Amino acid sequence: MDFRVFKGAEFLTHVEELRSVYVDAFCAPPWNEDEQKAAEFVGRLPGNVRRPGFTAVTAVNDGEVLGFATAWTTLAPFPDDRCYRQAAAGLGTERTLDWLCGAREIDELAVRPSAQGTGLAAALLEAVTADAPKGRSWLLTSVGAPRAASFYRSQGWTQATHPSPQGSGIAVFLGPQHPARTAAAVGL
Repeated sequence: MDFRVFKGAEFLTHVEELRSVYVDAFCAPPWNEDEQKAAEFVGRLPGNVRRPGFTAVTAVNDGEVLGFATAWTTLAPFPDDRCYRQAAAGLGTERTLDWLCGAREIDELAVRPSAQGTGLAAALLEAVTADAPKGRSWLLTSVGAPRAASFYRSQGWTQATHPSPQGSGIAVFLGPQHPARTAAAVGL
C-alpha cells in the first residue's frame, strides 16, 4: 500500500479516482448518498485545497486508489454552513472556539468497501492527523451511522457531543491527542 500526503492543489489531479471512491463508500447504507452528493464533493475540492492547513492522504494499491482522507485547519469565526451550526449548538460558543478553531478538521474519510475492515481507514486517519497543531484534531459524524462512531471510538477518539440516539443529528469527536478530550462529555 502506498500512502501519499498532499498539501495543496496537486490533490486535484486525482479527482476522478476520488469521486469513484466517494461513490463506493457513501452511496451504500448507512450514508445512502447519490451521484449528486459525489458531484457536490468534487465541486468543493478546488476551494478545499486552498484552505489553510489543507492536508489529504490517498492510499493506492496496484495503481488503484482504495481510500482517502481530507482535512484542514478550522478558522475563527467558526463556520455556520453545512453541519457546523449543530456542532456549535452541542458544544456551546466557548468550547467551540477553544476546542475546534485552530484545530485540524477531518472533512472526509472514505474507503472502498473491498478495503474496509483491513485497517486502511485507521491508517488514513492517523496519516491525515499526524501533524495536527498541538495534537488538536476533530471531526463530525452522523449519529445515524453507529459503525462510524464505533470506529472512531476504537481509534481513541472522544465523542464530545451527544445528540438524541433516535435523532438524525451529528456528533463531534475529538482526536486522541486533543488536549480537551478529557474535558469532553463521555458516555451517552
